[in-house]
Amino acid sequence: MKIVVGSDHGGYELKESLVKFIKNEGYEVLDFGAHSKESCDYPLIGFEVAKAVSEGRAARGVLICKTGVGMTIIANKVHGVRAAACYDVGMAKSAREHNDTNVLALGANYMDLARAKEILKAWLGAKHTEERHARRVKQIKDIELKMKGR
Repeated sequence: MKIVVGSDHGGYELKESLVKFIKNEGYEVLDFGAHSKESCDYPLIGFEVAKAVSEGRAARGVLICKTGVGMTIIANKVHGVRAAACYDVGMAKSAREHNDTNVLALGANYMDLARAKEILKAWLGAKHTEERHARRVKQIKDIELKMKGR
C-alpha cells in the first residue's frame, strides 16, 4: 500500500520519524514535505496530500501539524477525502471502522513518537467493516456529491 505523508513546520520532526516507521512497516511512502522546520503554509501541503489520495495516487494519507485540526479541515475540502484528527488508538480504529477515513491527521504538540506510532499502526490496520457504517459513509459521499453539483 502506498501512503502519502505531509506536515507543516510544526509537525516536521514527527513526520520525519513516522516516514521511517511507515517504511519499516512495509509500506511505500510519498513524502510531500515539509522538508525543514522553516515556516510553511499547512493548507498547501495538506491539499496536495489529500489530492493524491483523492486521485488514487496513494491509498491513504497522513498529515501532521501542531494540533491536527488545520490539516483535517483542508483535507476534508477535497472530494473523496474523509480525514480525521485522532489523538488515541480508539479514535483511530473507530475512524477507519466506522467512517472509512482515508486520511489521518496527527497533532505533534499532543503526542510523542511512541503514541503517534501506536495510533498510526492501529489506523493502518483497521478495516471499514460494519454494514450500518457503510450506509452512513455512503450518505456522506452522497451529500458531498450534492454539494459539489450545487
